[in-house]
Amino acid sequence: MKFISKTWMSLIATTTFAAATCTLVGCQDAKDNSPAAETVSGLPPDTVDAHDHAAHAHPSEGPHHGDLVELGNEEFHAEVVHSEDSGSLTVYILDGSATKPVAIDATELTINVTHDGKPEQFILAAKAEEGDEAGKSSRFVSDDKELAAHLDEEGTSPKLVVKIDGKVFRGEIVHNHEGHDHGHAH
Repeated sequence: MKFISKTWMSLIATTTFAAATCTLVGCQDAKDNSPAAETVSGLPPDTVDAHDHAAHAHPSEGPHHGDLVELGNEEFHAEVVHSEDSGSLTVYILDGSATKPVAIDATELTINVTHDGKPEQFILAAKAEEGDEAGKSSRFVSDDKELAAHLDEEGTSPKLVVKIDGKVFRGEIVHNHEGHDHGHAH
């Protein structure tokens, strides 16, 4: 009987420790990723997102000074760079920290918008950057001035759609006009 009691005591202690560890880790992850954590503060955004924690800190704008789009649960990011001078739109695929380019095997990505109540779809073609792996691209480009104009309009609800490693990712494009200089030299 003494042997069974020690075994049960050991099992209970191990189970309690595992449950406590999972609860603490699970609660921390849920807290970090909750939408409420991002919308609680009415303060203006810092240079790092409000939900920034050491485990997944990323900047509030991309390395090319563009607007960031979260893809998945911060698995990837897209950076949308709009050049008002040329009317072109460039999308860069970035890692989860939104700091490093990720070359993918997609040949295009799509941006869907609603304009005057009608859905429209725009295709951005892959245009590999120097350093991208052969047959892959981290950059996608469109010279369609209509797309660029739609991204500046209110109520168009632009959504980016891209397939990465066989998984389709969708993200909402939110263009920040305040304090954003479209004339950046890239």
